[in-house]
Amino acid sequence: MPNRLAAENRHSSPVIRRLPPDAVNRIAAGEVIERPAAVVKELIENSIDAGARRIDVALRSGGKVEIVIEDDGCGMGADDLLLAVERHATSKLTPISSGDYDLTNILTLGFRGEALPSIGAVARLDITSRRLQDAEGAHLGVYGGAISGPQPHAFSSAGARIVVRDLFYATPARLKFLKSDRAETGAAIDVVKRLAMAYPEIAFSLAADGKKSFAYSAQSTDEAGRLHRLGAVMGRDFEDNAVGVDAMRDGVRLSGFAGLPTYNRGLADKQFLFVNARPVRDKLIVGAVRGAYADFLARDRHPAVALFLEIDPEEVDVNVHPAKTEVRFRDAGGVRGLIVGALRHALAGVGHRAATTTSAFALGKMQSPAHAPIAQANPFSPRMREFAALNDRPRDYEARLIETEPSARADSAPDTRTDPQAEQYPLGAARAQLHETYIVAQTADGLVIVDQHAAHERLVYEGMKRALESGGVVRQGLLIPEIVEVEPEEAERLNARRMEFEELGLVLERFGDDAIIVREIPALLGRANVPAIVRRLADDLCEIGDGLALKEKLEEVCGSMACRGSVRAGRRLGADEMNALLRQMEATPHSGQCNHGRPTYVELKLADIEKLFGRR
Repeated sequence: MPNRLAAENRHSSPVIRRLPPDAVNRIAAGEVIERPAAVVKELIENSIDAGARRIDVALRSGGKVEIVIEDDGCGMGADDLLLAVERHATSKLTPISSGDYDLTNILTLGFRGEALPSIGAVARLDITSRRLQDAEGAHLGVYGGAISGPQPHAFSSAGARIVVRDLFYATPARLKFLKSDRAETGAAIDVVKRLAMAYPEIAFSLAADGKKSFAYSAQSTDEAGRLHRLGAVMGRDFEDNAVGVDAMRDGVRLSGFAGLPTYNRGLADKQFLFVNARPVRDKLIVGAVRGAYADFLARDRHPAVALFLEIDPEEVDVNVHPAKTEVRFRDAGGVRGLIVGALRHALAGVGHRAATTTSAFALGKMQSPAHAPIAQANPFSPRMREFAALNDRPRDYEARLIETEPSARADSAPDTRTDPQAEQYPLGAARAQLHETYIVAQTADGLVIVDQHAAHERLVYEGMKRALESGGVVRQGLLIPEIVEVEPEEAERLNARRMEFEELGLVLERFGDDAIIVREIPALLGRANVPAIVRRLADDLCEIGDGLALKEKLEEVCGSMACRGSVRAGRRLGADEMNALLRQMEATPHSGQCNHGRPTYVELKLADIEKLFGRR
């Protein structure tokens, strides 16, 4: 609809009017207080700035009807209460000269001085507080912008109790934009949990409609205490499957925890960033985390991380958004580089470790149904007799070695039939191959089941990356060059990038209008499926597009070739081959998951297996 007022005033000077204080406060409230969760956030931040060590939150109807925040902070006197509900009155900025304040060196969470007056402008606000040195407390009310008090109040303990009732009763049009009670409760819970993650030394609790949602006891501020609090908020599985992150660059420190790649999710809802202990949402950080895990996860899977950035306040602007949930870094590229580098370094130290949830899931699938008897194997059944006969006779395995780096070939693997210490290796000694796809190994205290294709895919991939870093991939010529038929446009794309493919050890050129001839392949791939590799690369080039240099996608291309060139499911392996694969996994970073984030092995402890059979 056209602006009627603007049309009427087109040929006349506009009238500039000064808004009354109540209108100003309600406009400010619209910027800061858009839903109950925003009220909860602002009030808890005030409690944290007041030095609270215990913060209790109670909600009714998602916070629409009532929000109660109680803390044991330093409290306020009667005069402080009056100032606290005035706009732009704050105790959290220190003057640097007469009438001048440093707005770049922000060391507190709330500093604008807008939260309490904004809340009081649109709701019924009651504040009761007492300082430790005062004999009695004081109470102040602000109802739709009208101030009542302060009055003396017999508040038993030091701290503050703030009650917000009938949110937006003074601006009823805002109520229709609120979501259901359940949705508003969920948003408030998310706010409290994020702040609880940032401040493990503070005890937090939240109750909704009289029911306790959670209660977190205070923790130490060391690494163990922080991880325990993160586990309480993000789930104990995260605590069991997280690796510490700690890095420093140009005075900026990044700490926290990153989930193992195999501990991944379908949503990016377990990624948290805190800048100087302030929970923030930042696209730069999301992109950095995705870049760091790009080597380990498929595009539709997401890692779980909790990262804490400590940076000079002058290097970051926290005043970008009224709710202070967004920040702007002076050196955004440096921060991104720090995050990517720190995460990759932390994950590199994981080795072949995989998530414990993988084993737990496997055990759950094998668990007998409730009240059902545990099936016992009959050693005299025809199937068991056949199995025993097969295992008694020597196996006629094909003498095919896994083509990997020379140092990891099968001739370096111990003979588990004569080496009594073989089971002491982390991934144990190979005992069998199931369905020509899975390797079963016996460890000192359990067993390991390995997906041979997924494992070898990661090994080949890591080998190709190391070769690239050292100057190039070793190539092996094909005795008979392979001719691969493709579409004419695909042949053109592949031929245009042939020099870049040579860096990866793949030598190809156009052969007619609709074919590619391959003369050399990376030595790491061994007897690879060359047509599958070429067609996958053609698809990748189509997806990447001509505008993006292929060198920026080398690792993705390596992953494609590693996947197509690895030991496939359905290939029978000998004992020496299987043990060579296990030993190389133990020596290769990130071998606990394939290039798509799937686990390469499952470990089952003997104690858990015994429980399945009623032995424990």
